[in-house]
Amino acid sequence: MKKRTVLITGATDGIGKQTAVELANKGFHVIVHGRSIEKASFTLNDIRELTGSEALSIAFGDFSSLKEVHQLAENIKAEFNCIDVLINNAGLYMNQKNFSADGFEMTFAVNHLAHFLLTNLLLDLLNQSDDGRIVNVSSIAHQNSKLDWENLNAEKSFSPYGTYSLSKLANVLFSNELANRLSGTNIKSNSLHPGVITTKLLRAGFNMTGSSVKKGAETSLYVASSAELKSTNGKYFVDCKISDVNPIAENKDVMKKLWDLSEEMTGLKT
Repeated sequence: MKKRTVLITGATDGIGKQTAVELANKGFHVIVHGRSIEKASFTLNDIRELTGSEALSIAFGDFSSLKEVHQLAENIKAEFNCIDVLINNAGLYMNQKNFSADGFEMTFAVNHLAHFLLTNLLLDLLNQSDDGRIVNVSSIAHQNSKLDWENLNAEKSFSPYGTYSLSKLANVLFSNELANRLSGTNIKSNSLHPGVITTKLLRAGFNMTGSSVKKGAETSLYVASSAELKSTNGKYFVDCKISDVNPIAENKDVMKKLWDLSEEMTGLKT
């Protein structure tokens, strides 16, 4: 039986690395994504030692550069003809206003735009799976977001939490709009809150600790691999259960507007 292949972004530490370990133990072929070839290679060797799995590959690219996201997608398409699961896990929390290589506010660029672009570039590979899944790791912080179309790029104001919560709302909006667009295909798109987990992001952004990364990986694992979710599309999960989202995340006009703006920002035309 062919191994299912999963690409996990931001898999070199925290929840992403633990998710990679767990899926390798489940028999998946795991593509470990890191910002650099060095980080990805180091993590792959670590996961191999932890799991004994040889079904491991690396992918690398800095999500603060859309050019590198394009190159990442090209490298994956050159090596694989099918991806069964894409887990959009990479994320950061910026305490100071900063901009990506393409001129976008860094949190929004890395947490949303990079994943929007990568996902669209890999849809053909996901469509080769008989059970394609896109898992978007958001946060409960999306519930507190104040969406201001005139401040997506921190044009008017910047606050670390406000910018982070906006990017996490964007994850759910993107996930839901993608689910609508994929209706009737073999691919499903769902989002989730992993919990308050002890990671670099939590320490940098909130100066606190939370639950273990093993706990943090549980919902990603469930949405990525549970047989009972094969037909589940456009849902948001907390603690492995379908949960309510910020009502704005289900507003079809808002979902479409963010999609159109994201296409413009990334240069993507579907």
